Amino acid sequence: MCFGIQGRLTYTSETARSPCPLLNALANHGYLPHGGRDLDRDTVLGALEDAVNLDRPLSDFFFQAALSTVPLPNATELSLHHLNQHNAIEHDASLSRPDAFFSSHQDVFDPSIFAETRAHWPDPVISVRQAAAARLGRVQTSNRTNPAFELNRAGAPASVAETAVYIVAFGDVEAGTVRREYVEYLFENERLPFDLGWQKSKFVLTQKHLEAMSGRVVAETDSLLNGVGIRDATTDSQSPIAGDEL
Repeated sequence: MCFGIQGRLTYTSETARSPCPLLNALANHGYLPHGGRDLDRDTVLGALEDAVNLDRPLSDFFFQAALSTVPLPNATELSLHHLNQHNAIEHDASLSRPDAFFSSHQDVFDPSIFAETRAHWPDPVISVRQAAAARLGRVQTSNRTNPAFELNRAGAPASVAETAVYIVAFGDVEAGTVRREYVEYLFENERLPFDLGWQKSKFVLTQKHLEAMSGRVVAETDSLLNGVGIRDATTDSQSPIAGDEL
């Protein structure tokens, strides 16, 4: 069961949750089993289709990536807490979670982190450029404050997808816009914004939609940086976190 304390969600030891607000929302609504444990492929793919109309190939891509975090050979099921593994899907510079260097609770929403993110959304409708600015702001803060900051070849695409997904799933795919209140509701409540009038997409969302939106986020980020990349702070990599590495 989950209980609200001062407007925040907390969970009992019987529930498993992830760094992903969307997956947590699916469990909170019952599209996934509320406990968030022992989730097989058909369950996850069906939940993503029913809740946000993601097509099965794209959902399967996400499931296989998530399955790689399970510390068992040949696993066919996962629990949401497995996704807390650092630098697999979970990554530094999250929009709503602290970096792993500062906390081991990436499954818990952090209002102060999200306050920094939402400061880049001044309008009722978030544009791709504002979404990219919010993500870039978190990357810059993390890079400046976290001595172990890293966006590796798994974390960097996941970071971009984190932004692209909320536009694709909750906004206008063609315009590249999304109502700010929908996104805030998702992150802060870990529930789908039905209460605000949101409805799932009437057409199936595919990998093409996600890749196109990710490309727009990267392009806007490059524009905001004026071609000056932010460098990874790890000692073994000096790849600029821009372009293909963003």
